[in-house]
Amino acid sequence: MKISTRGRYGLRAMIDLALHEDGKAIPLRVIAERENISEQYLEQLFANLRKSGLVKSVRGAHGGYLLNKNPKDITAGDIFRVLEGPVSPVNCVQEDYECKQSEECATHELWNILSNQIEEVLDSHTLEDLKNKAEKIKSN
Repeated sequence: MKISTRGRYGLRAMIDLALHEDGKAIPLRVIAERENISEQYLEQLFANLRKSGLVKSVRGAHGGYLLNKNPKDITAGDIFRVLEGPVSPVNCVQEDYECKQSEECATHELWNILSNQIEEVLDSHTLEDLKNKAEKIKSN
């Protein structure tokens, strides 16, 4: 399983937003320049993040995006699920998927354990944690 650019770039952009927001909306153009990500691509990602309620948009001359929640209340898992969809390595362990072979499948339990572990790791890291790590890296 590979994480796509949607998840990787979206997480980087959200960390950037958490690092620099200070109560003022940040234009996507600024995030795009700092993170070296296409502004058009960020527009697509932030449309989904806005619809999910993780960020809010501000229109006008000083417009841009703000976090809609405190960084300690947003997990990497929240961001990934919005941008990537279910983080399961295989369809058969997704909640809304009815696997007709799960009873006879020797690997079903393995995929379920792996899926749970991935979710646990992503949900155990908040945007606040990642922001603090980014601040430490920049100060070195």
